[in-house]
Amino acid sequence: MIAFEYIEPESLEEALALLEQHGEDAKVLAGGTGLVNLMKQRLVQPTYLIGLRRLAHSPELAEIRPNGGLTIGALCSHRTVETSALIQHRLPLLATTFQHVASVRIRTAATIGGSLAHADPNQDPPPALLVLDARLRVQSTHGEREIDLNDFFVDYYETALEPEELITTVVIPPQPTGAGTAFSKFLPQTHDDYATVAVAARISLDGDTIAHARIALGAAAATPLRAKAVETALQGQTPTPKLMRDAAALVAEEVDPLADFRGSAEYKRDMAVVFTQRTIGQAVTRAREASGNG
Repeated sequence: MIAFEYIEPESLEEALALLEQHGEDAKVLAGGTGLVNLMKQRLVQPTYLIGLRRLAHSPELAEIRPNGGLTIGALCSHRTVETSALIQHRLPLLATTFQHVASVRIRTAATIGGSLAHADPNQDPPPALLVLDARLRVQSTHGEREIDLNDFFVDYYETALEPEELITTVVIPPQPTGAGTAFSKFLPQTHDDYATVAVAARISLDGDTIAHARIALGAAAATPLRAKAVETALQGQTPTPKLMRDAAALVAEEVDPLADFRGSAEYKRDMAVVFTQRTIGQAVTRAREASGNG
């Protein structure tokens, strides 16, 4: 790695002032599980590294709170999200998804805000957060704004964050009553590897028809993505096996996977269809159970 100056601010205000001062010459270090690897490969070469270790006990940045839905501080570790009793009760999809991330060691270090800012399209959490309609609260010395997660991922390792902005909170709105959720990860390599494809789904029913559908995928394109054609095909329909199969088939035209040692682009596209169908089916079953029609 090249030489850099390491700075540990004492407060959020100081961190934001440093980002304003140094702009694109600075990078923020939270858990460091993604950034350090990029620095070792010289893909990222910051002049200033702003460490957030001293902010790890800030209530705004490191707590999970009910707020109609839930707010999750950006410095909450993946392990904290995975084991939170509040999340397990209110948003079991997140607890399940974060449990699938790498190893306990990585989950204990990696933060939810840091991983989102890192914007690796192969990560597990973004699809789950997308189907939950998550928003990100970001802050700079100029004020605060919210970014819909659908608009946050711009390209491969690129986001809508400005150089002087910091993610402070992940906001999960109230979820539809009786929604069923599911997460599937196709993992032919080691347990702590990235997925060949990952799929999250949220389905809510109105009687025998699908009232709301959210489907999202990771490791299937340059960014995590919502499968909107699949969602449209499901909306307002009775979730028969044929409907779910036909809707899942549409995902083949929505994904654009990169070939790597986990599989060719064609293979990953086929697996996206298989796991989308499987995940929709699991979410429908849970929605039926939640509505008493299981």
